[in-house]
Amino acid sequence: MDLSPGLSARVELVVGDADTAQTLGSGDVGVLGTPRVLALCEAATVAATAPRLPAGATTVGAHVELSHRLPSAIGAVVVAKARLAKRDGKRLTFEVTVTQGETVIADGRIERVVVSRHDFLRRAAEAL
Repeated sequence: MDLSPGLSARVELVVGDADTAQTLGSGDVGVLGTPRVLALCEAATVAATAPRLPAGATTVGAHVELSHRLPSAIGAVVVAKARLAKRDGKRLTFEVTVTQGETVIADGRIERVVVSRHDFLRRAAEAL
């Protein structure tokens, strides 16, 4: 499992109606919603790790710190970038940024943990 600091990935989104705060229920304006910004950042962390995980393993979110600094209108192209800043055993800490052109519209840190997909789903089912 090659998950060394410096590992990175990027994910791009053209903001659409489904991505707005109004549609997501996180506000009442038709601009990129913070929940979608977070989902985009998490998608970048998954893209960075998924190809390097052993069979049967996945990562799950554990902690998020995110500042959504500027609005993005419908039609804007935004890019989320995730860079693995630190690995502590199975705990991975990513630095994330979201840009629109050259402007940073969001940034923060996302912590993910490497787990057995089977064991994780079993524990979730047992919690019902």
